[in-house]
Amino acid sequence: MRDERLRQYADLLLDTCITVEPGWQVLVLGSPPGRPLLEEIGRGIGRRGAYAIFQMSMTGSIGASDHSWLREAPAELIAQPASLQVHLLEKCDAIVAVDSPENTRESSAIEAERLSTLRAAYRPALERVMSHEVPWVGCQFATAALAQDAGMATEDFADFLYGACLLDWSAEKERMQRYADRFDAADEVHIVGEGTDLRLGVSGRRMEVDAGGANMPGGEFFCSPLEDSAEGEILFGEFPAVHGGREVTGIRLRFEGGRVVDALAREHEDFLIETLDADEGACRLGELGIGCNPGITRYMKNTLFDEKIDGTVHLALGSGFPNLGGTNVSNLHWDIVKDLRTGGRILLDGELVQEDGRWLI
Repeated sequence: MRDERLRQYADLLLDTCITVEPGWQVLVLGSPPGRPLLEEIGRGIGRRGAYAIFQMSMTGSIGASDHSWLREAPAELIAQPASLQVHLLEKCDAIVAVDSPENTRESSAIEAERLSTLRAAYRPALERVMSHEVPWVGCQFATAALAQDAGMATEDFADFLYGACLLDWSAEKERMQRYADRFDAADEVHIVGEGTDLRLGVSGRRMEVDAGGANMPGGEFFCSPLEDSAEGEILFGEFPAVHGGREVTGIRLRFEGGRVVDALAREHEDFLIETLDADEGACRLGELGIGCNPGITRYMKNTLFDEKIDGTVHLALGSGFPNLGGTNVSNLHWDIVKDLRTGGRILLDGELVQEDGRWLI
């Protein structure tokens, strides 16, 4: 007997997030553990008179990035995207990517340089995705691996996932838009907290409200801050930052003129430095995001959820959003979450708008 929430979830992805139209060719990315959701998505695409083009892999990632191949392929091959994969990305009408890992640390065995080379190879083909020229959504299916990272039973994690996703997104959009409008009217965002005193310029940059868009769960609003504006320091001391299968703890970054000029970490500092040095844009910010999802109140070791925790902010090192005026170019986009619910503040042009994670406007 199928969980009725599974169909509601698939309908949300297809109607609210990408709005499938008859005749579309929808690229569906996934891996075997996500089969129940992938099949529900396939049925839903069929009912809407569109084509479901399934691309299954061991990891569910875009590109020829299964780890068995990536570990053995020569570097010069990794640097050249597969033409068939590029064709799919350039010709599809929409993309649904279902993350359903068996092991969330699988990529930790891959050298950071190889991962960076692969991202660089597919960056041109993904430009229409990053600029939202093609509708797309990334989501998750509850697997044991994701539940274990969150410290939950698989069934409890599934309940948590549905609770964070199956919301009244029209009402959530209206609520978040009110806050986003205040940020749009500001020139400077000032973030203050433990080990943190950071100023970001946002003049002329627009906030995008994620209420059933490219990520599910949604529940944030975000922008690309001015690339040369970051000044000060931020300590990501509350939660580990997970990237490339590594868990980097205690990240401390100091910015001058928009660039990271000093970077420290309690664990995996070498990986942090290597990632920042991967390309010219990796040491600048591509995103400032404000978490607002009322259904997400705890850390999950899962960035798709953690960046939406109500009362947090997140900064992304690397690539910005061209559709929001961002000009930073990088093969990296690494979201790192800062908890402001205990002693944190956000000020807009000197006006206190959030304290201890609670809105004052």
